[in-house]
Amino acid sequence: MTLDYDEFALFAGNAEELGIPYLAPRVARVQTDVGGGHTVSALRWGTSTPDLVLVHGGAQNAHTWDSVALLLDRPLLAVDLPGHGHSSHRGDHAYWPAENAIAVDAALRAWGIAPRLVVGMSLGGLTSVALAARATDLVPELVLVDVTPGVDHEKASAIVQFVNGPEYFESFDEILARTIQFNPTRSEASLRRGVMHNAVADADGRWRWRYDLPRIGSGEGESGRVMPGLDTLWDAIGSYQGRLTLVRGALSPVVSDDDVAELQRRNPRANVVVVDGAGHSVQGDQPKVLADMLAAHLDSRLD
Repeated sequence: MTLDYDEFALFAGNAEELGIPYLAPRVARVQTDVGGGHTVSALRWGTSTPDLVLVHGGAQNAHTWDSVALLLDRPLLAVDLPGHGHSSHRGDHAYWPAENAIAVDAALRAWGIAPRLVVGMSLGGLTSVALAARATDLVPELVLVDVTPGVDHEKASAIVQFVNGPEYFESFDEILARTIQFNPTRSEASLRRGVMHNAVADADGRWRWRYDLPRIGSGEGESGRVMPGLDTLWDAIGSYQGRLTLVRGALSPVVSDDDVAELQRRNPRANVVVVDGAGHSVQGDQPKVLADMLAAHLDSRLD
C-alpha cells in the first residue's frame, strides 16, 4: 500500500479536530548544515523571525507541534532532532541530550534565531536543558513538557516498549494499529496523521519509522537510566537562571512526585503546572491548554 504524502496538506485535519477555522498557514521546511556531515531540519511557521522554538520528544518529529502551532498562530520554529524527521542520522546513533544540544545550537545560530522561549518535550526537554547549559543566550525561558532528569526505564517503560518494537511493518494499517495500541488518549485521526509524518514505505512495500531505531540503548551501563548524563542535567537545572516551568501530564507516569520535589529543590523558582486529561504527550492530548499557556508566557515578556 502506498499513500500520497504532502506534509503541509495535513494541517486541515488538525484544524478540524481542534474545531477552529482553517486558513492554510505559512510554513516552510528549512535545513542547515551543523557540521560533521550532519544536517538539522525544521518547520518554520510564519514569515517573521521566530521567537519560540519547539523541540519534540524521542521517536517523534516537528509535526507533533502542529496543533499547538495552529492555535498559537505566531512565528515559531519546530525542530527535527538529529536522527528524527527530516534531520540526518548519525553513524554512532548518539541521540542523547548533550549531542542533540550541540546540533540544535549550531542550527539556531545558522538560522539567526534567538528565541525568547524554548519548549522541549521528553527527549526534547532534556535536550533543551543541555542547550541552556551550553548556550544560555539561546534559552532565556524554558518550558519542559512532562520530563525531568529523573526519568528512568520504569517510568518510561511504555515509551521504551513502543520504540523497541518491530523495525518493519507489512502495511500502513499495521503500523497505525500499533500506534493506536500505545496511545489510548489520542484520536485515531490524529494518530493517522502522526504516522504519515513519522513513517515511510520502503521499495518492498513494508513500512518503517523515519527516526533512527538504534536511538534507544542501555544508557552506557547506568542502571535504570534511559540515557547517559542525567545527573549533569539536574545540575544544569539547578544553575539555570531563566524562568523555568514544568508542564506535567496528569495521566503520565514519566514524571513522579519525587521528580517534582527534586526539580523544585534544585531550582526553587521553578513553576509546575499539571494538565488534566493529558498523558506524556501534552501537546497531542491537550494542545489548546498548552498553546494558551505558551501564549501567556510569551505575551507576559513583551517589551
